[in-house]
Amino acid sequence: MFSIHGTGIGGGIAIGRARVLESRQRDVPRYRLRADQLDAELLRLETAIEVVRAELGALGEHLPEDAPSEARALLDVHVMILDDPLLAQAARDAMRAHLWNAEWAFSAQAGHMAAQFEEIDDEYLRERGRDVQQVAERVIRVLSGSTAGATAAAEPVIFVAADISPADMLSLRAAIGFGIDLGGATSHTAILARSMNVPAVVGLGCAGQLVVDDDWLILDGEAGLLIVAPDETVLADYRRRQAAELLERERRKWLIHLPTVTADGVAVQLQANIERPEEAGRVVSAGASGVGLFRTEFLFMNRRDLPGEDEQFEAYREAVAAMDGLPVTIRTLDVGADKSVPALRGSTPQNPALGQRAIRYCLAEPEVFLEQLRAILRASAFGRARLLLPMLAHSHEIDQALRLVEVAREQLRKRGQSFDADIAVGGMVEVPAAALTAGLFVRKLDFLSIGTNDLIQYTLAIDRSDHDVASLYEPFHPAVLRLVGVTIRTARKAGKPVAVCGEMAGDWAATHLLLGMGLTEFSMHPASLLRVKQEILRADTSRLAPRVARLLATDDPLRVRALLARLVEDH
Repeated sequence: MFSIHGTGIGGGIAIGRARVLESRQRDVPRYRLRADQLDAELLRLETAIEVVRAELGALGEHLPEDAPSEARALLDVHVMILDDPLLAQAARDAMRAHLWNAEWAFSAQAGHMAAQFEEIDDEYLRERGRDVQQVAERVIRVLSGSTAGATAAAEPVIFVAADISPADMLSLRAAIGFGIDLGGATSHTAILARSMNVPAVVGLGCAGQLVVDDDWLILDGEAGLLIVAPDETVLADYRRRQAAELLERERRKWLIHLPTVTADGVAVQLQANIERPEEAGRVVSAGASGVGLFRTEFLFMNRRDLPGEDEQFEAYREAVAAMDGLPVTIRTLDVGADKSVPALRGSTPQNPALGQRAIRYCLAEPEVFLEQLRAILRASAFGRARLLLPMLAHSHEIDQALRLVEVAREQLRKRGQSFDADIAVGGMVEVPAAALTAGLFVRKLDFLSIGTNDLIQYTLAIDRSDHDVASLYEPFHPAVLRLVGVTIRTARKAGKPVAVCGEMAGDWAATHLLLGMGLTEFSMHPASLLRVKQEILRADTSRLAPRVARLLATDDPLRVRALLARLVEDH
């Protein structure tokens, strides 16, 4: 028995036999063509690209009804990479210039593109290099005549591989778990696994080399652990844990119909984070009382032009109308750090996280911003929409943004187009400056939303994707918790709604802590709703408040962890 550690993506525990998928990164043939062979070789490449495009299209057309909404978007990303002239056209140019064979030219250019992504500091952008490699592997497989793609299994298995593309993951219907050597928490493969609620661990490093077919495996998607050939004692323990987890998951389904109220009668709003409009209608059936964060970047990414006002309006209207009067908080464009939009102008900053991102981008591109503001305002006529401004740090940013909101209103009035004149405008608290001046924010804005992911990064000056400092990434660091606490207290004192919409909101271990701080609005991935609701129903905020106050006065992160664990155990 031995274990391999990686990054847990969630989904619980999987126990089963291994199916190891062979890496398709085999030796790529390299040879020079004769001049009279070039046209035929170019045609061979074009045919292979068309075959892969057809494969991806067929997968998209035949997605099962229960496929996560992200699935089609991720397939579209791979199609766009396939069509990117920096890949396909550059490979053709190399073939003409050097008389290289198609496999080598395409592989070399894909490697060059992936290497450029690897140089980027930001984790999300680095992971896009894996998408390029995955697309290239599919094309090279067709060129080589190989059929060694991901194949289905006759019985449920845990798939282990160096890498698995989203397209292959969707075709592996027998999967009860995924153990993947490459990638991080923001890879598209990880995003899809999380949406499928399948146990998955990425970043294992060497599992594909150490595991063999039919090995017994335990995959713990929460702990980020793969146990190979477990002994009977460990296997029995994990089977008990798995059974208890499945039973508890079934019990939680009954919670959907219960009001979200603490044991001492405090009503709590549980909302969902979404990325695409078609997700909106589903979150109600998952137990959400609204959409606390609608990320709009999907409309802008992986395309060479900007979406027009009408295209944006249709997407926002679809989400707002689907919620049938429940609130939908639409965040304006948040690009520049973990998200790249090729169609937007601007130089590439040395440190995207500290550069012209989010509201800074929007204020620097007022026409782009106004177009989005008009689209959101128009959608507000079809339900209960709220407008959320990301990454605010300065008073003048709030003033400029609110001024542009008013300009957008005036433009729509002149057109005679309907909108909610009283639409609430809120701001994200994602940097320490915003938390420490929350009093200013609540005087100018209608509500606040705390983005804990960025707040942790900026408070601790740590990129958790950097393995050299990853151990220092501490969500429950006293400084982080005090910033969250002061923001909640300031908003409540001013009578303004405040929510937490980062990963902390969906972490059931933090639920009692946040309730003790006075939080009554949570927004999270839909898969986390019922687990968090379970903790809310058993919590007594009158008992939590004094204990959390003592916890917030603690300076030692390890002591905070211990107090937090006791807080959860006692409830």
